[in-house]
Amino acid sequence: MEQTIIHHMETVRKITEQTIKKIPENISDIIPKGFNNNIRWNFGHIALVQEKLVFGLLGEEMKIPKNYEQFFAAGTKPVKWEETPPSFAEIAGVLTEQKTRIKDFLQGRLHEKLPTPFTNRGGITFYTVGETFLFSFYHEALHIETIKRLYRSISSI
Repeated sequence: MEQTIIHHMETVRKITEQTIKKIPENISDIIPKGFNNNIRWNFGHIALVQEKLVFGLLGEEMKIPKNYEQFFAAGTKPVKWEETPPSFAEIAGVLTEQKTRIKDFLQGRLHEKLPTPFTNRGGITFYTVGETFLFSFYHEALHIETIKRLYRSISSI
């Protein structure tokens, strides 16, 4: 079952990697009416949250750039960015590298208990790394759908 779960992560991430390659970076910072964030924010947010759910909650070192927290954490907004955000190439590289690290790190650890149970903003409490990892697929898919909605909205302008 563990190999099936890892394979599913690779499939979900492949969709994300293909999506970032298809979208022109020059439209990634547009925030259409009715949206809070832009395409770049959503891709960076996927990387940051995945890192936290797999590594951060276990107390492991998070190996994504430190500035991802200020740009892409829940509650942040591109309209408040005071520095230049990471490029698409950088975010794409982080997403790809992260996939490999996760695959190596999680072998035999899906049932490992978190040091402290984690309750997300939706009120769901997770007790193991496997639970948070499985939730991350749902989270990533939600943001890919948002990216697609943003892209359609921008393309219709």
